[in-house]
Amino acid sequence: MIGLDTNVLIRYIVRDDDRQAKVATKLIESSCTADDPGFVNLVVLCEISWVLGRGYQYDRQTVAAVIRGLLTSVELEVEASETVWRALRAFEQGKADFADAFIGAHNRAQHVSPTYTFDRKASNLADFVLLGTKS
Repeated sequence: MIGLDTNVLIRYIVRDDDRQAKVATKLIESSCTADDPGFVNLVVLCEISWVLGRGYQYDRQTVAAVIRGLLTSVELEVEASETVWRALRAFEQGKADFADAFIGAHNRAQHVSPTYTFDRKASNLADFVLLGTKS
């Protein structure tokens, strides 16, 4: 099993750099199979959501579709996929970004709940509690 970094997957998904996209495509399509999938770790997944949303201005639905595509690909293995599915559902239903949805879902999977935050959007997720800033 090989690991795939954020920039390799972004080039494969976005194809904004022709040379790098060809190299990424060749690597993924020749080295990642159902029997020997490429590994996508949690940090890479959160970076992908951030880069697509902030850097490429992809809307929430498109970011969710990309994450869903990574999760359902038999040629890729996403770390903690059950937790990622839970985070994806929360992301699709709320206003918080995917990384926040994942933080809440991951903490819950680790039997840590609630997660306290100053982030109002994250606090709308089931696993978060907003901390007040008044003393």
